Amino acid sequence: MGVTMDDIDEIYKKLGNVIGEDEFVQMVDKKVEEMSGLCDRKTAAMLVAHDLGATDAGIENVKIKNITEEAGNVCFIGKVISLFDVKEFNRNDGTIGKVGNLNVGDETGKIRVTLWDDKADLITTGNIEIGQCLQVSGHAKEGYYGTEVNVGKGGVISLSNDDVDVVMSSQKIADIKEGMGDINIVGRLLNVSDIKTFDRRDGTQGRVCNILIGDDTGKIRVTLWDDKTDIKNELQEDETVEVINGYAKVNNFSQQVEIQVGNHTVVRKSNAQIDYQEDFTPIADIIPGEAYSVRGEVSGLGDIKEFSRDDGTTNMVSNIYISDDTGRIRVALWGENATLVEELDIDTPIQIIDAYSKSGFNDEIELSAGSRSRIVVL
Repeated sequence: MGVTMDDIDEIYKKLGNVIGEDEFVQMVDKKVEEMSGLCDRKTAAMLVAHDLGATDAGIENVKIKNITEEAGNVCFIGKVISLFDVKEFNRNDGTIGKVGNLNVGDETGKIRVTLWDDKADLITTGNIEIGQCLQVSGHAKEGYYGTEVNVGKGGVISLSNDDVDVVMSSQKIADIKEGMGDINIVGRLLNVSDIKTFDRRDGTQGRVCNILIGDDTGKIRVTLWDDKTDIKNELQEDETVEVINGYAKVNNFSQQVEIQVGNHTVVRKSNAQIDYQEDFTPIADIIPGEAYSVRGEVSGLGDIKEFSRDDGTTNMVSNIYISDDTGRIRVALWGENATLVEELDIDTPIQIIDAYSKSGFNDEIELSAGSRSRIVVL
């Protein structure tokens, strides 16, 4: 169904005959089609008029830094920085409501936008994506995270042709704590694991893989799920990777904080230059119960042994010794790492990265290098 001039006549008049009526209607029709559900006809007409230079087309935009809880109804343009899953809730009248949140920014700051009910569906359907520029019209109020803009039945949210320049602030890895959300971080890619498949309780099959990234404050593991694992094929070690809108949680196995990649998280390559230096611990300073990276020379070699797990599968383990200027320690190599013993010689320089320390035979401290460890033969 096309747009009629009765719908948009007043908006067209504000253009002062810059273009003909038919052409204006065609442009509005095209705008509605481009928006894919993000825009009604009147809003599309206002956006077209605004693009054509009408300063009084019904849109008076403010900068985000000027939006306060006392501002009331506001209009602004911002770029989507992060998205959050839509949640349902029960209203007092027994109906079910929906709410979704996104953070948007411009060159002056960023603000949270809360979408209600049918507007929240725009997140679920994928009509709103990170990196889009949006025209937002809603009501400013004080929210849990400070001033926010609520967009409900009377609000408008639509795509904008304006190119908003927003500076994305990134956290440092050392500052990531359990429970943090809306994480934006840039790091050097240190390691990429293989993609593993698993069966969910509902009978479907999932995929998961991990990448390890580092910056000048430390390193952290990032877990990719399902379709997000596809980027593995595009990544190479020592490249720079940006993670936008991740969240942090403790891994139940390693008890270390990791970044989780959800449906609304973006993982992409970056041109940023990141400094990272591995922190190696002298062998004499190792204590049980911690993860360490050590370097030295091979000072002992054992044989590969196969064994059966309780679930009937088989695994391999081998042992080597490495020495540095401070001492000597045994390292157990598990799984695929076990076969490295066949490639090593006495005095071979080696690095064992992210191995776990424990008390072994006769209470001697030893390192265990499993699937999360990296071994670099120099």
